[in-house]
Amino acid sequence: MSTVDHNVQLRSDVKTLGNILGDILVLHGGTELLNQVESIREKTKSIRNEYQENTYHILKQEIKELKPPMRQQVIRAFSIYFHLINIAEQNHRIRRRKQYLLHNETCQPFSLEHAVSQIKDAPLPNEEIQEVLHDLSIELIMTAHPTEATKRTVLEIQKRISLILQQLDFPMISSNERASLKESLYNEITALWHTDELRHRKPRVMDEVKNGLYYFDQTLFETLPAIHQELEWQLETQLPGFKWDVPNFLYFGSWIGGDRDGNPNVTPEITWKTLQKQRALIIKKYDASIVELMKRFSQSTERITIDEQFIKHTVEQEQKYLDKSERWPIQSEVFRRKFAIILKRLRETGKSDIGYEWAQDLEKDLIEIKDCAEAHQPAEKKLKTIRKLIRQVQLFGFHLATLDIRNHSGEHEAAVQEILQMVRVTDNYAGLPEAEKIEVLRNALQDPRPLLLLEEGYSKETQAMLKVFQMIRQAHQEFGTRSIEVYLISMTQSPSDLLEVLLLAKEAGIYRLHPDGSVESDLHIAPLLETIDDLIAGPEIMQTLFELDVYHHQLKAKHFQQEIMLGYSDGSKDGGTLSANWKLFKAQQEIHDMARKFDVRLKYFHGRGGSLGRGGGSLYTSILSQPVETLGDGVKITEQGEVLSSRYLLEDIAYRNLEQAASALFVSCTKVRSKSEQVEFRKSAWEAAMETISEHSLEKYQSLVFGDGDFLTYFHQATPLKEIGALNIGSRPMSRKNSQQFEDLRAIPWVFAWTQSRHMIPAWYAAGTGLQAFMDQDESNLSLLQNMYQEWSFFRSTINNLQMALMKADMPAAKEYLSLVKDPTIAERIYGNISDEYYRTREALLKISGNEELLSHTPNIQDSVRLRNPYVDPLNFFQVDLLHQLRETETPSDELITEVLLTINGIAAGLVNTG
Repeated sequence: MSTVDHNVQLRSDVKTLGNILGDILVLHGGTELLNQVESIREKTKSIRNEYQENTYHILKQEIKELKPPMRQQVIRAFSIYFHLINIAEQNHRIRRRKQYLLHNETCQPFSLEHAVSQIKDAPLPNEEIQEVLHDLSIELIMTAHPTEATKRTVLEIQKRISLILQQLDFPMISSNERASLKESLYNEITALWHTDELRHRKPRVMDEVKNGLYYFDQTLFETLPAIHQELEWQLETQLPGFKWDVPNFLYFGSWIGGDRDGNPNVTPEITWKTLQKQRALIIKKYDASIVELMKRFSQSTERITIDEQFIKHTVEQEQKYLDKSERWPIQSEVFRRKFAIILKRLRETGKSDIGYEWAQDLEKDLIEIKDCAEAHQPAEKKLKTIRKLIRQVQLFGFHLATLDIRNHSGEHEAAVQEILQMVRVTDNYAGLPEAEKIEVLRNALQDPRPLLLLEEGYSKETQAMLKVFQMIRQAHQEFGTRSIEVYLISMTQSPSDLLEVLLLAKEAGIYRLHPDGSVESDLHIAPLLETIDDLIAGPEIMQTLFELDVYHHQLKAKHFQQEIMLGYSDGSKDGGTLSANWKLFKAQQEIHDMARKFDVRLKYFHGRGGSLGRGGGSLYTSILSQPVETLGDGVKITEQGEVLSSRYLLEDIAYRNLEQAASALFVSCTKVRSKSEQVEFRKSAWEAAMETISEHSLEKYQSLVFGDGDFLTYFHQATPLKEIGALNIGSRPMSRKNSQQFEDLRAIPWVFAWTQSRHMIPAWYAAGTGLQAFMDQDESNLSLLQNMYQEWSFFRSTINNLQMALMKADMPAAKEYLSLVKDPTIAERIYGNISDEYYRTREALLKISGNEELLSHTPNIQDSVRLRNPYVDPLNFFQVDLLHQLRETETPSDELITEVLLTINGIAAGLVNTG
């Protein structure tokens, strides 16, 4: 089937959904509403196709003259249309994958089948491929970063619409079934129109926990084992004759309920509740799976011979755990008798002594059943359903997802200062030079005696900090050490930042120094390098730690593995996306090389957001764009905000995203292992080019953001920054210290605001100056950059993300926001600077990529962005007009505030990756 046919099907879905929306508009607002929406749409498209001054002014006037309630209905019509387009595109992606599998003889790129076919050709024996498998590690960490503007209720409606569209694709449905599905489709879109899309209060932390658990419940519980099973099957099929063992290499973790940085609502009590919620959900999922297995495992000792030891053990467990009334009534159905015991113990877990203490005990019981049952099967015929449940128990345990704890370095320092002062070690720890701080901490860590006093004479803040570490120890005892494995330190700027956390862990008994000098540690301590300066200092910070004897004890206790988190948001905010991405790449490379000298294995944790200005992009391109030599030690990446719904709301989409990530990592690590010529190690000329480009880009970016005294005025007035705060999309405040200072503003609202006004500065600004400056140095430099684009994944990913950013940015739409800036001179000057850089960047990207237009190498994405733009434009026009009214009104009405928020929601839906 051709690509054209595929696009026809997408357009057909969009038309169907749009027509139903049109009918609903007529029903609830009459033909006047539909005609008004169509009038605005046609004029916007006309302006896009061929700009006419007269049409532009008529459109602006038409929007200005619209009054409530018609105005709100028009805004909602455009917003809901975007939700429908998003659903259609998601469904089309699922359809394309199925069509590819049905109609193509070749493997789909970045499928597990394709990965194994590539690995089969690698000059590696099976034993070494197996070693690569055992080193594979991908951890995806859900966070509650506030960038998901769509309510959970709306997401659930979207999911139901998507499932109906998938059913309509089935070739063997009757006309009655088709009619019934279309009626359901109409009802769901009607429900979407009737649903209030705005939150009326900020979500609490436990609301965010509930939202995160939704994805485990709906998709991830089934999808994660499916990825592992598929890889195992592909290896056995394509590389037969070897006993393959696919370990559990793909995990999900979470920050939700554990991320304390700047969020006072995340208390130790909330973290404990989160862990309880997670355990309750996974036990519920296991319970349902075991009930289903009981139906299948009806084998009887009247028909087969079952191992005597198994039967004897089952009888002993029945007597120990079950009353007579609770036992399975049919003695010959011994597997069902065993499952009855498992269910009883599972349902008592966390409640009584009968319950399982550890997930490994449940796993052991399930393996006993599997081994006995498979003894009556041919060796090649495996019992997939029970094997899947065993895999799920290994993946999720009783904790569901490992919860990371994160806190700001300054809070640890303040607590340690008070603790040391109380025992008279030093009166002013915080004021000591770094070398003296390290010496004080080193001495304390080498002394097995505690520093904490019995009486609670500490400040409220220090007591709160101590409770966090006490809670971690209790969590390890109640839920297992996998429940909390990593403590992250945001704004890490020196070695003492890590030693302070280690000291607090020692005081809580998480880090234990024994009399014989041996050390046990139940916690990884991970720095978060965020700013440009921190990234540059990263190698020196880590080397100082690796050279310290006390930190060597910590590394030894953690099998010489060190996790380092890299922040993509603050670096981009401080230095621009191009410069920040290069500093991130370079820091990884330098720290990796240094760590190898100490035989330390590094796992990099990439703190990426959904937007391009915060390191966004597909999972597999994120993996491929890293220094290839760092991938073998594992990859960890944040998944947050709107990314969660776009990737994990639907099982098929979730599977494809995870399959792409797994295949990219497996192939890359195999190539490194085989020292293949295809491995993309950097050339020195490429690195030198990036260094020059980065320097010029950084200078350009900072000359505007920090060098222009009017820039922040422009930012606050020409974007809906203030209004975004009322959108109620996250539990934490927009600024770290609730101040107006640039350094305290979080990167998410920074990006979100620029996206709304279509400037998209964080995603591309200053890249053009950097690239053009390098090209101007020598006429051969363009050819070098073109070569880098073709041969270096990091550079190709960078250039392609810049193309996507420019495609979604829109200078004419951004210009509309100038009228909100009180001083027109400031508005024109700064906008002129941004606009010039936009076109400079566009020209450079086209030269380097060889594209005639932005994104011509990915026509599907190009078409999607191009088709959306005329529908986003009206929402920008409405937003500017409403912001004028809102800011000029002393006490604005609830209706006016609602309309502004609806435009923010609509633009977010239209541009998709907003924060």
